[in-house]
Amino acid sequence: MRLGIDPGLTGAIVLMAIDEIVKIWDMPVSAKTHGKGKQVNAFILNDIIQEAIDLSLAKDEKLTATVEQVSAMPGQGVTSMFGFGRSFGVIEGVLAANNISTRLITPQRWKKQFNLTGKEKDASRTKAISLYPEVSHLLSRKKDNGRADAIFIASAA
Repeated sequence: MRLGIDPGLTGAIVLMAIDEIVKIWDMPVSAKTHGKGKQVNAFILNDIIQEAIDLSLAKDEKLTATVEQVSAMPGQGVTSMFGFGRSFGVIEGVLAANNISTRLITPQRWKKQFNLTGKEKDASRTKAISLYPEVSHLLSRKKDNGRADAIFIASAA
């Protein structure tokens, strides 16, 4: 089984077995302890990873993870990029603490593989609904594009 993780605060985590979506979680976030904004909640993320481990053990399958490799983008402020990097580090740390083999994939690579390069942000959600109609109810809102991205990240070769 494999996890696909879109690491943004509006991202998601998807657990897949072959071409079946087993479970989808929104990225757990909480208010920062200092300052404004939100951050990935490491405790809840760990609970999600533990649930994914349990589900993979129940099917007697090894669990691996693919995480979108994030980098600085032009026009983003220093504070927001630091926060984004911190969230990414929390995700890597939780996966490592649970001994989950992890690989990184660039957005360019997975988008090219699924013919989503240069498409509008909502294109991945639309495509995921057509490929996985059984979970279309979990992708019905525009803000569910993080869930769709996580599906393609998990599916990327």
